[in-house]
Amino acid sequence: MSEKARVLIIDDDPDFVDGIRGVLEAAGYQVDAVYNPKAGFEALKRRPPDLLLLDILMGRGAEGVMLARKMRKDPQLSQIPTLIITGLREQIAFLFPGQAVHPHILAVDELMEKPVDPQLLLDRVKALLDAAARRRVAG
Repeated sequence: MSEKARVLIIDDDPDFVDGIRGVLEAAGYQVDAVYNPKAGFEALKRRPPDLLLLDILMGRGAEGVMLARKMRKDPQLSQIPTLIITGLREQIAFLFPGQAVHPHILAVDELMEKPVDPQLLLDRVKALLDAAARRRVAG
């Protein structure tokens, strides 16, 4: 990477954020974090990242879902690759189809379950950033 890709994490669990931040920074990414959806949306508008890591369950419920939907309605924000990382299955007994990565559950690029395998996270982050770069070149 000639210029570090910038990743924004929006998650209300500071311990999880610290762990993910460490994995991403060790791999050469620039990482910013906010801890609630409102501050997250403001951060997205102020300085859109190259990639967003978003938790679903924050605040009064599924506020991350509402944020993802709000992003998809905004022409600028809808272009940001988004990876949801959530403990949704454990918290509401929702069963995913059996893989660690679940595309197309929401209008986001991918969804992963907590706890996150660090290497799988790095693989998905790189794949999403590469796909976004290819879209920019093609478009």
